[in-house]
Amino acid sequence: MPKSRIRKKNTFTPPPEKKATVKLKTTTWVVPVMLTLFLVGLAWIVVFYLSGGELPIKALGNMNIIIGFTMIAGGFAVSTQWK
Repeated sequence: MPKSRIRKKNTFTPPPEKKATVKLKTTTWVVPVMLTLFLVGLAWIVVFYLSGGELPIKALGNMNIIIGFTMIAGGFAVSTQWK
């Protein structure tokens, strides 16, 4: 009985790797604005408390606290744009 042929199998070579480069739209203004709002809002509140309500704007009274927290909240709002 004749011997059957042995088939040669080609070795598997994976396809070349495609580097998936996702280019995000970089916004350079987000981080500086966010940090500035955080720090200015915090400084506004700290100066208000340390000066006994005299320094940032005396006529506003306790509204100075709301202004400081509004700046901090603005920093959080801007931080949502950071990618």
